[in-house]
Amino acid sequence: MDTITIKAFYEDIFKDTCADLDLFLTENLNKDIGHFNVFNIAQMYTTCKSKPEMPYNRRTYYKVSLISGENVVEYANKTIEIKNYGILFATPKIPYRYTPVGAQQAGHFCVFTKDFLPFSKTGFDIDTLPVFSSQSDFVFQISESLYQQLHTVFEKMHQEINSDYEYKYDLLRNYLMELIHYGQKLKPITPSKSTKTAATRITSLFIELLERQFPIENTTQLLHKKTPKDYADALNVHVNHLNKVLKESIGRTTKDIIASRINQEAKLLLKQTNWNISEIAYSLGFEEVAHFSNFFKKHTGISPVSFRE
Repeated sequence: MDTITIKAFYEDIFKDTCADLDLFLTENLNKDIGHFNVFNIAQMYTTCKSKPEMPYNRRTYYKVSLISGENVVEYANKTIEIKNYGILFATPKIPYRYTPVGAQQAGHFCVFTKDFLPFSKTGFDIDTLPVFSSQSDFVFQISESLYQQLHTVFEKMHQEINSDYEYKYDLLRNYLMELIHYGQKLKPITPSKSTKTAATRITSLFIELLERQFPIENTTQLLHKKTPKDYADALNVHVNHLNKVLKESIGRTTKDIIASRINQEAKLLLKQTNWNISEIAYSLGFEEVAHFSNFFKKHTGISPVSFRE
């Protein structure tokens, strides 16, 4: 699965539609204070023509979205429908897909890295907060009155980030913490019934996670998810449950599916590149060439060298 960095986020959102892309890559991007930025959803959609759908991916940044409009959020085996007003607290630990429904979209969102909040400097981990826990839901339905209150907080963020105030990022941290505390008081939206079963959705998302790691296009591109537990953790389900679901829906174990896809990629790399065996083994997650050779021979009956010849 691709890992979307904060820089890649901007490039993916704006692409070539915004001439002032560098404006959004603010001066603090690579500094110790971390990164923070805030956006108006309606303005972004009309001015920069953002893609309406945020693909299913793991992101390296955190995101708080105040939403006005109909939207669908999918993660793990859950589908969340936001009918009117909602707020979303996204963490890098939970990959998700966000899809607006209809053209009437408004609200705000802010993105920030872990270093932006002071927790990392004081030894407190933001991931221990319930609203950012990988074990809890992170999408909340809110009333119109609460939406207006949170809208005011975001308006302050917009005003402050465009100011020349020397300590504006300290103030922005306070506004961000205000949003987080509002979220801590909320209860998550009940997942809606989907036309897909939970098993079907988990299977679909597993396959998407698996395929997003391929193709391997250069020797610096490494396979990061290699075990059933890696995928179970990414999907926020127990590894035994994932295995049971895949056995029932595909007829094969999680381990077998992963191994088959790695073996398929190994064959392509052996036939279509001039990389040496060591480079191919390393790209596919094998620390030792001997381990890769044993793996390949187990699944194909011949050694990587013999297959290439």
